[in-house]
Amino acid sequence: MIPELGVIEGYFGRPWSHEDRVRVLSRLAELGYSFFHYAPKADAHLRRRWREPHPPAVLAELAELSAHCRGLGLRFGVGLSPYELYRDDAAPARADFIAKVRALDEIGVDDLAILFDDTRGDIPDLAAREAEIVHTALENTRASRVVMCPTYYSDDRMLDVVFGERPAGYLDDLGRRLDPRVGVYWTGEEICTREFSVGHLMRVAEALRRKPTLWDNYPVNDGPCMSRFLHLRAFTGRPSVIGSNMAGHAINPALQPHLSLIPAATLVASYRDGTAYCYMSAFRVAARALAGADLADMLERDLDALQDRGLDQLGEDRDRLRRRYAAVDHPMAAEVVRWLDGADTTDRWVEDA
Repeated sequence: MIPELGVIEGYFGRPWSHEDRVRVLSRLAELGYSFFHYAPKADAHLRRRWREPHPPAVLAELAELSAHCRGLGLRFGVGLSPYELYRDDAAPARADFIAKVRALDEIGVDDLAILFDDTRGDIPDLAAREAEIVHTALENTRASRVVMCPTYYSDDRMLDVVFGERPAGYLDDLGRRLDPRVGVYWTGEEICTREFSVGHLMRVAEALRRKPTLWDNYPVNDGPCMSRFLHLRAFTGRPSVIGSNMAGHAINPALQPHLSLIPAATLVASYRDGTAYCYMSAFRVAARALAGADLADMLERDLDALQDRGLDQLGEDRDRLRRRYAAVDHPMAAEVVRWLDGADTTDRWVEDA
């Protein structure tokens, strides 16, 4: 079974350009993807400054993107993170939230995602407060689908280390309180999960009282460590048998929009081919179809350098690789050059633009 496939642009770092989004979404639709959620962490008007309206030029681009998705047959969504609204019970804050939801309606959203990820959550009634906020959105949006991301969106204990100890019974409490119409994003047993299993997804679905929508943190490469590597290899650890145990499967893409298409294509192949799936063969087919034979061969030869060794271990190879890729006229080659120049790396987590 092939689940509903999508992309959630939910990374830290430099956002994709509007032009790249338009081009990449066209290819994603051709590959078989059916939804796109705009939620880059650098869009401060969706996070720490969520009470402030987007600049008119940004709203115009988002409205254009919504129309583009509709023309492609893709559902378009926006991820709103009402930063620490759950700590503010005052009426003005709730009114600001409703106004923001209605403003997003005006650009044309099929899906509204309310995201509580990567904020502190160590308060005992967290699930109740988050459910109330989500229900307020549900009551005030014209979007036909609402999905939320919990503060503790994985079993990974690193979330507790960074954002405070999760309340006891948080996931069960959230599942019990949430309206059955609301979907729930989940990243798996880890923040960047190596493998999804039927057993794990069944346990999460039991707690949530609904099948989760996967927020798959591959091929994302944000932050101080991952931004020093290009994630190009085909998907593994996503066996087709898990397809019936989820409501949908969204990937969080890399900072390089065009290169992200290669692993995105292999996820489709993984579900389509089932037990016959071969990940390196899938990489070759996807790379040749999207990059052309010559560039695909270059990327395959350099997988070890780009994905395994990374910038800090390239040494003299860095200049050699840059010369080779700079000689190729293709968006993917240009993204490799930009990465080799260090333009996509960061030494700290960057949220607001």
